[in-house]
Amino acid sequence: MPEPICVHIKASDPLSQAGLGASIRHRPELRVVEESTVDGRTVGLLAVERVDAAALQLLRTMRVSRVERVVIVASSLDEEGVVAAAEAGVAGLLRRVEATPDRLVQVVTSVCRGAGVVPPDLLGRLLKQVASLQHHVLAPRGIGLSGLTSRETDVLRLVATGHGTQEIAQKLAYSERTVKNTLHDVTSRFHLRNRSHAVAYAIREGFI
Repeated sequence: MPEPICVHIKASDPLSQAGLGASIRHRPELRVVEESTVDGRTVGLLAVERVDAAALQLLRTMRVSRVERVVIVASSLDEEGVVAAAEAGVAGLLRRVEATPDRLVQVVTSVCRGAGVVPPDLLGRLLKQVASLQHHVLAPRGIGLSGLTSRETDVLRLVATGHGTQEIAQKLAYSERTVKNTLHDVTSRFHLRNRSHAVAYAIREGFI
């Protein structure tokens, strides 16, 4: 049998935390761990009433404890909460009424494998929000959903293929100063060390 997935539980109230723990404590696929034994592979389960400022603060405390992948189990989930959770990097969302032991195992397993989980009825609304953002806000400014402009993408692609600043300037009909400023903007915005780090980041995230 595969090694159980370590799960760290946090909740907005002690009763919810105890109830969530009791529902999965005897599942062989999962192992509930305390904060002191959390590591980078641990999946967090966060039980809250709704995805609001208080819930996001609890999420931040989990991140401080090295829990990067978090599933929020909420009593109430609406469109605004889904968007806020997505912006905060939450890996999964589940309504409390649907949080049976079997479903919790399914969601935690999916998140552990790198998938994102959102209730189907809210997924369509989230996609509409993303489409609206792209059409009305990003596209008029020449920015893609990656946060990179078309110029930044073009420059990074050429850097990735080994072109120097002068060659990039010639190919794209920019000044060398523009190329340097473009790379500086990218490294500053995403807190990257240098152009090599910027290329590695863009490739890893699928931006180029």
